[in-house]
This record gives sequence, structure tokens and C-alpha cells, in this order.
Amino acid sequence: QVQLVESGGGLVQPGGSLRLSCTASGFTFSIYAMSWYRQAPGKERELVAAIISASGSTNYADSVKGRFTISRDNAKNTVYLQMNSLTPEDTAVYYCNVQLFKSYWGKGTLVTVSS
Repeated sequence: QVQLVESGGGLVQPGGSLRLSCTASGFTFSIYAMSWYRQAPGKERELVAAIISASGSTNYADSVKGRFTISRDNAKNTVYLQMNSLTPEDTAVYYCNVQLFKSYWGKGTLVTVSS
């Protein structure tokens, strides 16, 4: 079955960096777009970044442009989110997502940006 497992979250100071990973299984990873979403306390889940399979084209939320980078390694069935210049507003649970015949989500990884 489809599984998405996120890792790499944690506590980081403002201005710091983290790299999230999402390892996928149960589908042909290389042909599907992959996305990262986040949900902050009391807020709706929002799209952070997405990467297309074939071209490697990427999309970002305005709030993270220039600070976050999404990438993928099809040989490892893994999508990454490099997060730099983190601010407290980036504090959230980050989820990996793939849209097949339905939407699949990982369990999320918590990122806390605090001094």
C-alpha cells in the first residue's frame, strides 16, 4: 500500500535551517508530482511546495519563496524540503503528499522555530 514517511523535523532557532525528507513506497514514485504541506496550530493546512516528476519544475508558496527548496531523488523514492532562514511563523507540522487516484498523506513531522 502507499506509504509516505516524513523525517527531519525538530526544534531550531530563528534563522536556522532544517532539511525534511519524505520516503515513499507503494507506487511508482518517479512519475508523480510530490508536495509538501504544513499546518500551524489553529490554521488550515497549506501547500508549501511541489515538484513535478518529469521536468522537475517546482512551485512554492509566496511565504517560503527564496528560503525553501524542494527536490527529489527518484532513485531513493525520496522528496526533500530544504528550509533556510526559518522564522517562528514556519512552526507547523509538515506533511508529505501525493495525489494518485486519491490523496495520500504522511503522518507529518513537527518543525518548531523558537529561541
